[in-house]
Amino acid sequence: MRPGRPQGDDGSALVEFCFLAVLLLVPIVYLVLTLGRLQAAAFATEGAAREAGRAFVTGTDEASGRERAAAAALIAFSDQGFDDQRLEVIDIECSGDPCLAPDSRVIVRATLQVVLPAVPRLVDRFVPARVQVDATHVATVDRFGAR
Repeated sequence: MRPGRPQGDDGSALVEFCFLAVLLLVPIVYLVLTLGRLQAAAFATEGAAREAGRAFVTGTDEASGRERAAAAALIAFSDQGFDDQRLEVIDIECSGDPCLAPDSRVIVRATLQVVLPAVPRLVDRFVPARVQVDATHVATVDRFGAR
């Protein structure tokens, strides 16, 4: 034992370091997880709007175009890990009548409600723990396509 050194303080720096590391790392890890989920939602909505627009304008009629658009959007959402169809909305708006007239524009809006990670359902019912992510795509019906 060395003279002048306080007794009973051995190892406290390691405990303080571990406590502060956990205290600082937990919010940083949660922030990274949340930002990753929001980025995946942005990719999903952009892809869903784009692919739904492409699928719609290549349909033979409006009904089949809407079915194709819904299927394409579902694939785009599930590619990024969003499988809850209650949180996904695809809205298709046509600029002309009929909807698939040559050179008409089709506006597709994709909306996704992202539930923040690690938020219990009970808390989500009372405090909004969701972020809405939107994307819009404009597709043009082919001028020379045979219908």
